[in-house]
Amino acid sequence: MRSLLFVPGHDARKLAKAPDAGADALILDLEDSVPEGEKARARQVCAEFVAAHRERLPLFVRINGLATGHALPDLAAVVRAAPHGIMLPKCEGRRDVERLADWLSALEARDGLPPQSTRILPIVTETAASLFRLGGYAEAREPRLCGLMWGGEDLAADLGATANRDSGGRYAAPYELARSLTLLGAAGAQVAAVDAIHADFRDLAGLQAEAEAALRDGFSAKAAIHPDQVGPINAAFTPSPDAVAWARQVVAALDASGGAAVALEGKMLDRPHYRAAQRIIARCGG
Repeated sequence: MRSLLFVPGHDARKLAKAPDAGADALILDLEDSVPEGEKARARQVCAEFVAAHRERLPLFVRINGLATGHALPDLAAVVRAAPHGIMLPKCEGRRDVERLADWLSALEARDGLPPQSTRILPIVTETAASLFRLGGYAEAREPRLCGLMWGGEDLAADLGATANRDSGGRYAAPYELARSLTLLGAAGAQVAAVDAIHADFRDLAGLQAEAEAALRDGFSAKAAIHPDQVGPINAAFTPSPDAVAWARQVVAALDASGGAAVALEGKMLDRPHYRAAQRIIARCGG
């Protein structure tokens, strides 16, 4: 997956349009975009949408945080519709993932779903405390865990910051740290790293630059909050034909050498290049 588009879980009109936006996955939101008085209705709307569209593309549901009192009712309503996965906001560390996994196991049994069929994608940097636990996801050994996503909006609120970007539009130091730790934590846990949203949905040039930087640094995907953001994200994370051709040459050369270092067009290649080439090929579907 290259792009994950957030859609308000209570807005039937936006939900109906979302599958045609071109995103590789949708995140149906029961958290921030849904007013308190709409939570119960949103669960039902969301569950019906998942049941109707789950075969079309991967559907994640962002539930409310574990500390809100809404999380378990959210899960009880939507798991029976068999979403691709659950996005867990305000995740404080691997214990929150393990707690969610226990709840999912019980609900899957209730609904006759295959065990461990519901994936977990946590947002792992929304509180200051969560940053100190990003190395722990490698210890969770939780097969449901499919990635780690970072975000800077709630983190700014937790820190009491007035902004999370400087006057030039770049993330300030605390948020660059959160981004880097997410990337490292995901690599350690051997799951995908998902880059944060670009909040200014009209700034497509800034979004494109941010997505290209995310790919360069090792992120696998980026989240979007508006359909117009999907195209630039997909373009950034789709390898060019030249890049794919080079990657296939690298893999073929190292396969032929039995994994030993080999020269190709004046460049020495070894195992790190092989792994990078495999990732490029995987991004274009093999």
